[in-house]
Amino acid sequence: MQASSGVRLSNLNIVHLFHYGQIHARGLAGDYDSSVDPFLRQLNRLEAAGILVSKTAGRTRLYQFNPKSPFVIPIRKIIEIVYESIPISEREKIFRTRRRPRRKGKPVQHEKSA
Repeated sequence: MQASSGVRLSNLNIVHLFHYGQIHARGLAGDYDSSVDPFLRQLNRLEAAGILVSKTAGRTRLYQFNPKSPFVIPIRKIIEIVYESIPISEREKIFRTRRRPRRKGKPVQHEKSA
């Protein structure tokens, strides 16, 4: 079970990274209503393997693909195939969280629950 959940988390991390460009563990955990630790461990493993690099922005550690790694281009091509195979309706559910800052003073519109 450990190996399969680790692979599943790794896949979630990589697909989210492909979609958003950069990710952080708390954002991933929030999207899946889960604890931060498993996501953070997997991101650290991918960084140790040289697939990801991280930088600190304030108190947050942001992860992105390592542009110097020779493995990133083939991995991105495979992830693109996986990403494109996800139906748009499913993508909207998975990637529903806004990651960019909102314009100052712009009103927030909340979706109504069904």
